Amino acid sequence: MHFVDFYNCWNDFEKEMSTQVFILTDKPKDATLILISFRGTEPFDADDWCTDFDYSWYEIPKLGKVHMGFLEALGLGNRADTVTFQNHLLGKEAKFRDRSSDSEELPSTGNDCIPPGKMELTAYYAVKNKLKSLLEEHKKAKFVVTGHSLGGALAILFPTVLVLHDEMEIMHSLLGVYTFGQPRIGNERIGRFMKAHLESPVQKYFRVVYCNDMVPRLPYDDKTFSYKHFGVCLFYNSCYIEQKVDEEPNKNFFGLRYLIPVYLNALWELIRSLTMGYTHGPQYKEGWFSIFARILGLAFPGISAHCPTDYVNSVRLGKERTIQMSSF
Repeated sequence: MHFVDFYNCWNDFEKEMSTQVFILTDKPKDATLILISFRGTEPFDADDWCTDFDYSWYEIPKLGKVHMGFLEALGLGNRADTVTFQNHLLGKEAKFRDRSSDSEELPSTGNDCIPPGKMELTAYYAVKNKLKSLLEEHKKAKFVVTGHSLGGALAILFPTVLVLHDEMEIMHSLLGVYTFGQPRIGNERIGRFMKAHLESPVQKYFRVVYCNDMVPRLPYDDKTFSYKHFGVCLFYNSCYIEQKVDEEPNKNFFGLRYLIPVYLNALWELIRSLTMGYTHGPQYKEGWFSIFARILGLAFPGISAHCPTDYVNSVRLGKERTIQMSSF
């Protein structure tokens, strides 16, 4: 892969430059693939975890209720002045910024909570502008958006906002969205809104969930919060067996009948981590941090199951695949 750019963007939820994005192509010239990868939750960053556990939402006409923290992470408004969400998503600010280059200093548009000089460094606009220029440069290219955890939520929210902004020329070049351990981003209306763009003519959105990972089961899917997943869920159990499901088992994690199996499974995962290097080869040997996470998982199994190690192993070792991810 050819490295194109890295963005460290303003996150209005955390009030710092913490939304990070990598952009790569399959080759420097005449590329056929553009990869956009949003960084996920850092394990020791309390602000990142607060974003995952945040339950606040903003209702957008036509689209539905959207997780407010994820909108802020993309630079699409701030909760201190909720009018900014409407300005970015439906109003004049989105159109104004589309006409501005990603290198220009932008004047204030009433979004006073973003420090001066940071407006042009919000993830959604920076990535969209760069993607447009890459698609113009590489005429045959398609793009893929991916991310783990918080990055997965931003990965699916990015094309959702593109559709909301009527960026159909860009969306025609979308090859797929692949998320790993992604939390829910909104209510059921979002899934209906995006169905025509992610399921036709072929399925383009795949949600990979590993076993007892807590994060894909947040925020809650219940009558109080009404968050819903959409897209195809590829669920992997602790033996890395893949199953295509509409929703991962134990969808809100704290179901009583799952309590004992969750802890027994955490013990199995610790034992497995100590033997992977012998049973599957040295490339699967887990380091001290991963083993420490497994030990922690004996007390907090839903958090240890969120580690990227199991997602990498699921894709590499997964059996009985029922859906083949789209390729070109």
